[in-house]
Amino acid sequence: MNTAMKKTMLSAAMLSASMGANAGGFSAVINSNDAGAGSLRHALETKQASVIYILPSIRTINLESTLNYDESKSLRLIGSGQTLSLAKNETLLSINEGADLHLSNLRLEGKPGAYDISNRGDLDGEIAGKGIFVDVRDDQTGTVSVSLRNVHVEGFANHGVHISDCSLADKCGSGSGGGGEGSPASVDVRMINSTIADVGNGKFDADGLRVDDRGEGDIYFYSRNSIFTKVGADGVELDEGNEGSIFVDVIRTQFTDNGGYCDPALLGAYESDGEYDEGEVQESEIPALPTGTLDDTCFEREVSLHDDGSVEEYEIVLDLDDGIDLDEAGEGSLYAFMVGSTIAGNLDEGVDFDEEGPGSIDSAFVRTIAKENNDDGFKLSEEDEGDVSVIVSRSKSLDNGGEGFTLEEAGAGNLDAIVLRTKSAGNKKKDKDQFEAVQEDEGQGTLRVFKSNIAGYTLEGVDKR
Repeated sequence: MNTAMKKTMLSAAMLSASMGANAGGFSAVINSNDAGAGSLRHALETKQASVIYILPSIRTINLESTLNYDESKSLRLIGSGQTLSLAKNETLLSINEGADLHLSNLRLEGKPGAYDISNRGDLDGEIAGKGIFVDVRDDQTGTVSVSLRNVHVEGFANHGVHISDCSLADKCGSGSGGGGEGSPASVDVRMINSTIADVGNGKFDADGLRVDDRGEGDIYFYSRNSIFTKVGADGVELDEGNEGSIFVDVIRTQFTDNGGYCDPALLGAYESDGEYDEGEVQESEIPALPTGTLDDTCFEREVSLHDDGSVEEYEIVLDLDDGIDLDEAGEGSLYAFMVGSTIAGNLDEGVDFDEEGPGSIDSAFVRTIAKENNDDGFKLSEEDEGDVSVIVSRSKSLDNGGEGFTLEEAGAGNLDAIVLRTKSAGNKKKDKDQFEAVQEDEGQGTLRVFKSNIAGYTLEGVDKR
């Protein structure tokens, strides 16, 4: 045995002893091999260790296939800056029995720069790969915890990180009220000093971080000093589609340049719209959804009719995505606090919060800026009887393609917004207003503005004070 190997084994033994008898099982990765004794894959497959430490002498582990963890006990994977590389269109790390997952000081890398709508990862029978996939068990209870500290995820065709508590798996669907069923468990995701970049560009509706919860539990998301950038769909999408609420705490986090999988430069020519007088055009005479494009699922078609059934207006548009997208449906509410964060250059809304069913939106934005997003900077929409309560302090919404701020309450709930030392300017929606607040039903609407610079307002059912 050579001196280097002796030192490696001695380091592993000393570390193992320092972890103590209560570590829940410890294993050290002592080589960069894809498989075999001393490898990361071997440590996962032996199912004996809940704490796996990669020795600092190892810099890159080139994987040949997915790393699978098939235990329900928690897994803690500790690195010191190593790269786990899987240069194939496959998922790198798959947690198959709903185990808690804690990763630190690691880089997970697929094929950076390899994917876009012209170079998809879901054609010819392929299943687009993810960086990390956590599959929650149907009977799981309590809370499933996923923690990333000093972790970088990059170069995967599908979601960067996907936690699925949904019986339909990848067919669960997005947006409020998506289909499928889930377990009673809650999902808790924490990201600290971590980055998800250049993922989701090889498949429609693939996000940086995606959580699907279709059961009774809640979704918790905490992010500090993290980055979500150049994602094909939403930087972050949290879908709570049944009972349960969404709780979000975002601190000094960036959501930038996301949502561009359905590339307008390649698909924009297929968009169309029209507006007609009553009796002028029938629905059979307007265009259908495009077919034969690079990805036909990129398009949405909306039609509104006059009372006589003729077309009032229609539009066929690209389904682009947001910086951060929260969707809550069913018996629960949406609570979000964002401070010191930047949401910029996303191809749809910057911030997009939607709540439907019995529940409310309760949000605060402090020292947060939304700029140069293609649609609204901040959009909060409550579709049913819940309230919309918002505090905006020392924040900015600048040069977005839609409104600076849009607050909507469509049911019988109340809308109450307080805006302090905030600026909204340069936003380019056709009516030139920088702040829209709408209460459409029987509830009350109140907007209080203090020491702010807002160029214009659209208010419906809302009293500005």
